[in-house]
Amino acid sequence: MRLVRTLCRMLCGPALVAAMLAVAPSAWGQATSAPPAGSFSAGQRQEIIAIIREALRSDASLLRDAIAALQEDEARQKSGATRGVIAELGQALTRTPGDPVAGNPKGDVTVVEFYDVRCPYCRRMVPVIAELIRRDPGVRVVYKDFPILGPASTLGARALLAAHKQGGYLKLHTALMTGAPNLDQDALRGMADRVGLDWDRLQRDMGDPDIMGRINANLALGRRLDLQGTPAYVIGEHVLPGAVDLSDLLAAVAAARSAR
Repeated sequence: MRLVRTLCRMLCGPALVAAMLAVAPSAWGQATSAPPAGSFSAGQRQEIIAIIREALRSDASLLRDAIAALQEDEARQKSGATRGVIAELGQALTRTPGDPVAGNPKGDVTVVEFYDVRCPYCRRMVPVIAELIRRDPGVRVVYKDFPILGPASTLGARALLAAHKQGGYLKLHTALMTGAPNLDQDALRGMADRVGLDWDRLQRDMGDPDIMGRINANLALGRRLDLQGTPAYVIGEHVLPGAVDLSDLLAAVAAARSAR
C-alpha cells in the first residue's frame, strides 16, 4: 500500500503530470496546463493507472526506482525522527551519572554503545571499539548495558554494574566479552576471581535495586530510540545499528565533531 501511495505521489507530482500531458492529453481533455494534484476525476485516475501499468510492463526499472525512492523517503523520515529523540533524551544518553566510560572521560565526542554481553556481534565489536579509542584520543565511550537475550544476559549486566562499584567494570567487561557466552554463576565467579574482584561484595551489589533500575532505564532508552537489536551506537545526531566498520565509526565521530 505504501508503494502504491509513493507511485501515486510520484505520478501526480508536477513533473510527471507534465509528462503525462504529452503522453496522454485526453486524460484531462484539451487543458493547456496541468491540473493540480488531487483534482483528477475518477476516469482520469483510471487512465493514469493504466499508464502506470503499461509503463511497468515495458520497463521494470521503474518499479525498482519507485521502491528505492520509497526506502529513501522512509530512511529520511526515520532519521529525522531519531534526531528528534536523541535531542530530547539529551544527557540521559551521554551524561547519566555513574555510567561506565572508556576512552577519554573528557573527550569531545561521545560514542554511546548499547550492547548485550552475549551478543556475538557485540563481541565482534570489542577490538573495533578498542581501535577507535586508540586512533582517536578525543573519543569518550559510554556503555549502556542492554540485556535483551535472556536471563543470562541480565546476569552479566548486573555483574558488570556491580563490578563498576569496585572500579572493575572495564576489566570484567573484557573478560565477559571474550569468554564463553553461556554465562552462569560459576562462570561469573571464575571471571570475577581472575580479574581481581571481591566476589562476596560483587554478589551483594548485584542485588542492589539501583542496578536493575539502571538496566531498566537503559532498556527504556532503547525503546525510545526504536533499537531493534545490539549493538547500536549513538554518535552525535545519529544511530548506527549493528556491527559497523571502524571506518563508519570514525566518519560518524568526525561528523559529530564538525557539527559542534
